[in-house]
Amino acid sequence: MRQHGLQGIWRGKGKITTNSRDDQKRVDDLVNRNFIAHRPNQLWVADFTYIKTTSGWVYTAFIIDVFARAIVDWKVSNRMNTDMVMAALNQALTDRNKPKDVIHHSDRGVQYLSIRYTDKMADCGVIASVGTTGDSYDNALAETVNGLYKSEVIHYLKKSWNGVNDVELATLEWVALRAQLSSCKAKSIINRFLTLLRFNKTRLHSTIGYLSPFEFEKRYYDNLILSGMAA
Repeated sequence: MRQHGLQGIWRGKGKITTNSRDDQKRVDDLVNRNFIAHRPNQLWVADFTYIKTTSGWVYTAFIIDVFARAIVDWKVSNRMNTDMVMAALNQALTDRNKPKDVIHHSDRGVQYLSIRYTDKMADCGVIASVGTTGDSYDNALAETVNGLYKSEVIHYLKKSWNGVNDVELATLEWVALRAQLSSCKAKSIINRFLTLLRFNKTRLHSTIGYLSPFEFEKRYYDNLILSGMAA
């Protein structure tokens, strides 16, 4: 890139998104900034970010599988509450066939430490992990995805966002392989689980040997099949 005078998009500092309460029960940090996984559904990281629109703030929550840096699921909402992050978690669990013993790592936002959210994780065999208050490095991988999203969608398009609907469709186009879906919001949500992920299928990540998350996970499962045949 340097030889050809090219420069990537700069990702600047954004609004701090962590709200926390000191009286909430402390959950251990099981990650300690070591964002490494040896298989899919071993470690998920979760976070959400803010988008300013003409009708007020909109929030997008992501859940990312650390193994292949794949976006497992996401949710756009006009309310920064437990329902938003719960919707992303529920869909992620469904899309990944309710895996057990997944470590779910987040910051100490009240949404992730709410009773409903922590009870849902416990009921589904998901292991909670949180970083320290207001420390983005403790959830750096999720912050990186937020930064890419803000740079490549929210800021790069340089448009005036009207509200939840157009942010949701733009997010869907960024994540989904099939960018041209019906403008009908309901149909987009219904067909959401049928769409392959463009972020997962085409983006190359240096951390996983300049492969796409889709290809990296595929190789993992292919190797399992070959190992089974050899045995």
